[in-house]
Amino acid sequence: MHSTIMEKIDTIIDSFTAERVKALRQATGLTLDMLAERSGVSRAMISRIERGETSPTAALLARLAAALGHSLSSFFAAGEAAEPFWPRKRQHVWIDPQTGYLRRAVSPPATGSGVDLVEVFLPAGKQVQFPPQASSRGLCQHVWVLQGELMLDVAGVSHRLGTGDCLYHDIGIGHAFRNPTDKPVRYAVVLEHGRKG
Repeated sequence: MHSTIMEKIDTIIDSFTAERVKALRQATGLTLDMLAERSGVSRAMISRIERGETSPTAALLARLAAALGHSLSSFFAAGEAAEPFWPRKRQHVWIDPQTGYLRRAVSPPATGSGVDLVEVFLPAGKQVQFPPQASSRGLCQHVWVLQGELMLDVAGVSHRLGTGDCLYHDIGIGHAFRNPTDKPVRYAVVLEHGRKG
């Protein structure tokens, strides 16, 4: 029963991701080849993602979103009307097929706020790596560990964060989230847009 529910959720997520990548690419007037060149993701992979044949990893999705001029938060806030109250059942959830990294977009969309809240679960022993993205420079985040332990590597420096610890950094710099333990870690990401200086 549980696996059937998860398969249904994965199908809904893959369908949303496929439609969103294609819609953003077409809206910006990019061909598959142009998006491949901008993102560093192969044309064949982008085509498979747009057809819903595969789900991108966290790193690939971040590269595609950045090449399309979006953060992951704005990528998942597609076409939603501004509402100050955003119930959990409407929050977009995305799961990295490679690691089980689960990302929940918590913030109400389209409010014009310069801050986005994200809840993340990273399974035991897993890691998610985000390569440097020049288009994301100046977009910063606070990473606040809510439960568990997290290693956060930023620009070659490793930071060990325990429950309650917080680290602030520029997301345009290459970084990786690692769970070095045998238990899942739960953390919040507070994205700050439009940082000055």
